[in-house]
Amino acid sequence: MTGPVKLKEKFKKYASTPAGLLLSIAVTAGTVITIMAVYFYIYLPAATHHGETITVPDITGMPLDKLEVFLGERNLRYEVNDSAYSQDYPPLTVLRQFPAPGAIVKENRIIYISLNRITPPTVPVPNLIDGSLINAEAVLRGNELHRGRVILTRGPFLNVVREMRYNGKKIEPGTRIPKGSAIDLVVEDGGSNTVPMPDVVGLTLEDAKVPLFGSHLNLGRIYVVGDTLNEEPVVLKQKPVARENIKVGDIVELWVGKRGTIIPENTDIENQ
Repeated sequence: MTGPVKLKEKFKKYASTPAGLLLSIAVTAGTVITIMAVYFYIYLPAATHHGETITVPDITGMPLDKLEVFLGERNLRYEVNDSAYSQDYPPLTVLRQFPAPGAIVKENRIIYISLNRITPPTVPVPNLIDGSLINAEAVLRGNELHRGRVILTRGPFLNVVREMRYNGKKIEPGTRIPKGSAIDLVVEDGGSNTVPMPDVVGLTLEDAKVPLFGSHLNLGRIYVVGDTLNEEPVVLKQKPVARENIKVGDIVELWVGKRGTIIPENTDIENQ
C-alpha cells in the first residue's frame, strides 16, 4: 500500500509545481478540443445529414394519393398548405409547390403544396340579354366563363342575345354556377325582313344617325376625308348605297368631310 500512496503523494507534489500546472491545463484543453471536434465534425453532420442534398422534383399535377410514396422514395415529405381551383387539372392534384422544382434541399425536407379543389368556386351569371354576341363573349371571359353553343332564333336583329342557357336549361342573370362553365346563347338571326338603305349623303353625321337607327341599322366605321377644321363635316359617301335592300341589323360605313370634298380612290383614310 505504501507504493501507491507514495506515487499519489509524488503526483500531488508534482501537480503543485508550475510544470505540473501547465500539463494539467494542456490535458484539459486537449480533452475539450477533442470533444468539440467529435461533436461538430462527426456527430452533428451525421445528425443533420450535412453535405447530403436532394434536388426537389416537379410534382405539379401529381395526384395526392401518389405523393407520399413518390416523395418518400426521395427522402422528402409534404404538407398541404392551402387549396385553389384550376380547370386545367383534375381534383386533388398539386397546383403549386414550395420549394420550387429544381431547388436543392436537405433530406427529410417538407414540400408545401397547394391542392386543386374537388368542387370549383361559383360565379354569378352576367346579364347578356339584349347585348351583342361579340360583347357577350367578352363579358363571359371577364367573368371566367365560356361561350358554349350559339343557337339561332327568328328575330329582326342580327346576333342580339335573347336567352342564356346552362346545361340545356334557361338560366337567369345572377344565378351562381361553377367557374369555367359554358353558357349557350340564343341569338336572333336578323330575320327575313329587309329595309331600303336610307340616303344620308349630304347630312351631318348626327343627322345621318336618325334614319340609320330608325331603320334598325348599325353604324360601323367612319372615315374622315381631308381637312374638317372650322366646318362641320357631312356624309360624302355611304356603304351600302342609297335604296339598296339590306337586312335589319346590317352595318353601315360612312365617309365624311367638308361639303364638296372629292373622295380619293383610297377612301380608307382615317377611321374614327
